[in-house]
Amino acid sequence: MKARKITPGGQVSDPGRTVHPHPHSALPIVRALKSPTEGQPPAPALSPEQIQRIIDAGHAAAGCDDPDAAPAQRAIELLTRLVATPSPSMHESAASNLLVSWLAEHGLESRVDEVGNAVGTFCTPGEPEHPVHILLLGHIDTVAGEISPRLEHRTLFGRGTVDAKGPLAAFACAAARLATDPSSLPAGCRITVVGAVEEEAATSRGARHIAAQFANCPPSACIIGEPSGADGVTLGYKGRLIARASFEKDCAHSAGPDSTASELAIEFFLACRAIGDRHDSRLVGQNGPFHRLQISLRSMGSSEDGLRQSAECVVAFRLPPGGPPPGELEARVRTLAADLPFNAPGVRLMLSFEGHENACQSPRSDAAARHLASAIRRVFNRAARIKLKTGTSDMNVVAPAFGCPIVAYGPGDSSLDHTPHECIDLDREFLPAIDVLLRAIPSLAQELADPAGDTNS
Repeated sequence: MKARKITPGGQVSDPGRTVHPHPHSALPIVRALKSPTEGQPPAPALSPEQIQRIIDAGHAAAGCDDPDAAPAQRAIELLTRLVATPSPSMHESAASNLLVSWLAEHGLESRVDEVGNAVGTFCTPGEPEHPVHILLLGHIDTVAGEISPRLEHRTLFGRGTVDAKGPLAAFACAAARLATDPSSLPAGCRITVVGAVEEEAATSRGARHIAAQFANCPPSACIIGEPSGADGVTLGYKGRLIARASFEKDCAHSAGPDSTASELAIEFFLACRAIGDRHDSRLVGQNGPFHRLQISLRSMGSSEDGLRQSAECVVAFRLPPGGPPPGELEARVRTLAADLPFNAPGVRLMLSFEGHENACQSPRSDAAARHLASAIRRVFNRAARIKLKTGTSDMNVVAPAFGCPIVAYGPGDSSLDHTPHECIDLDREFLPAIDVLLRAIPSLAQELADPAGDTNS
């Protein structure tokens, strides 16, 4: 597959791009975890006139006659256009093309890569003693569910405003500003922005491609684009394992002694939850949600045709640091599934696993965390909020591969992720996050370029 490349100036070198289905795109277990409508065609985008009305309203509130407001206006316009371009997982191409074109217009060498990621990069002139490469890895896909974009009192509503087009647009705007004026960056410093595909599909196809691409030459530091809040930094995410259990057996009279297929599915979930209860009962000291082995029933269904009955459940495990890794946990679940009543005569059990991800956590002393925290203090005049997330992100995928300083950062209230109320405050979240990045990235780059001297203040 050829990549579509746009150089600064906006010329398309390969406008044709064949999209091949991902080999895992048909796995129903992945779709059941992330979104019941994932993989369906995106909702129609807003008309150009509708988008322009939202942008004009944002410009008017930002002060369109003020020259200093131009960067803010461009940032709001980019975010609005991204949010107005539907991009549910596996349907990201329109949004990727939009972002690539915008990055090229703002001084970055840009392309849509082989798997559909939007990629933009620039490098400062000069020969560095210690080459520095900072990767800003966001994701451009969203969960399904149409939320018509609208602006209300400087709050932009729409799917992806928080998770995670807001963080991605902040990355793009900060990189564009630095490309225009790279004087704060060391010589030979490379900044790369990626809008990865399929983060919400649990395949993390885009991030896995990036991890493989940089396997032999990992970045010096990486910031993952996820909503930490503009004044927060996320140090870690829990791991994940997804189990799908399907039970099938002959129909029998409901007054009989045997368990129904539905009852077997429920018993399977309760047996899985008992694994978590046993783990959590041994916790001493750190027993908050991040350190517990969380088990949830993500979906369940049953059917019968008068001859055979079946039931299926999807169980999600959220794995804490120091807890059982995905492979070990899978072995435990397979062991319990081999016992009665799940393996009773006449019962057919089909068991499969997906979404194997280890937990990841960076220390507070992580270089990316320190420089982001310092920038947050300067922008907000208060200490950064340090967070640990119970979900997963592309950080789980690339952190083990890169082995470099890595945290997650981005504007937005993560409690609004995947909800019908997703929105972002432009003045209190989105625009300040760009200011934080414009301070943190140069100081981080300077430290990485001069390992002997920490420039963080």
